[in-house]
Amino acid sequence: MGKVIAIANQKGGVGKTTTTVNLAASLGVLEKKVLLIDGDPQANATSGLGINVDEIEIGTYQLLEHTQPAEKTILKTSSPNVDLIPAHIDLVAIEIELVDKDQRESMLKFAIEGLRDKYDYILIDCAPSLGLLTLNALTAADSVIIPIQCEYFALEGLGKLLNTIKSVQRIHNPDLDIEGMLLTMYDSRLRLSNQVVEEVKKHFSDMVFDTIIQRNVRLGEAPSYGESIIKYDASSKGATNYLNMASELLKKNRERV
Repeated sequence: MGKVIAIANQKGGVGKTTTTVNLAASLGVLEKKVLLIDGDPQANATSGLGINVDEIEIGTYQLLEHTQPAEKTILKTSSPNVDLIPAHIDLVAIEIELVDKDQRESMLKFAIEGLRDKYDYILIDCAPSLGLLTLNALTAADSVIIPIQCEYFALEGLGKLLNTIKSVQRIHNPDLDIEGMLLTMYDSRLRLSNQVVEEVKKHFSDMVFDTIIQRNVRLGEAPSYGESIIKYDASSKGATNYLNMASELLKKNRERV
């Protein structure tokens, strides 16, 4: 039975999509079968894996609407062992269209139930909001990874996200765990970065991944080529960081690396 992990933070620009794409690619390289679900109307995870968003006809929108079976929404990617359910800008409309439906927060959970046996990990790239799309992801997930950038205002809004997770646990998904908090965009030369690391570890200790994602030019370049950092530059610091993070995730889930 595959594990479903949502990558969520309502704060934008913290490295959610970068983490989802590169964690998926890293797990794929480590011979895990991975499905990435793009749950963000901006569709950056889709384009980041080399898929032309303008050509998408079936994807997350149809998955949530239940107008297509989940298997028909899946695309192969050029990353080894990584499949994708792509997003398109039409996903913006889903929150309005689902609002009157029964069990609207569980539409994703119901849609992907049959896919769990086909993958080791299903990763959901969440939208930068706490709306119905993110609620669907948290209701469908077994756990959540929270990326936190090592910058000013890093902890801003984190309390709201944690409260949302508690609400989801209480009302919709009592089995939801926090897989961990991932520190991103770390620059060891900056005192502020080091202060944020100390602060987050002081407040959340065991909930924080040991791996820290360092600020890396190659990481920023890779999406413009429609490639993960593993494919774009496997020798870069960014690739090493995400491979380490994937290994840490597997060990955390008691899998041999």
